Amino acid sequence: MKLSQEKIELLKTLRRATASLPLLESFLEDLLTPAEFEDLVKRWRIVTMLDAGVPQREIATKLGVSLSKITRGSRELLDKKGGFAKLLAKI
Repeated sequence: MKLSQEKIELLKTLRRATASLPLLESFLEDLLTPAEFEDLVKRWRIVTMLDAGVPQREIATKLGVSLSKITRGSRELLDKKGGFAKLLAKI
């Protein structure tokens, strides 16, 4: 899949911003609405809980999300060539 020039520019900006957590947080707060930022936080939490072996129903209860949202994260996590698996392997 070929990346658009705009996507490449955003990814490079994010990479530069990751050198500083406060800068990255400020950038994301400016880029996203509070609800969008919170949704990203929750999605990542779902993935890390799934990776830790927490059952889907427990995640749904703890985070107040639907099972379908958790299932999507689970499906993406199973793709060993996907971004979730690659990043989790690094951290």
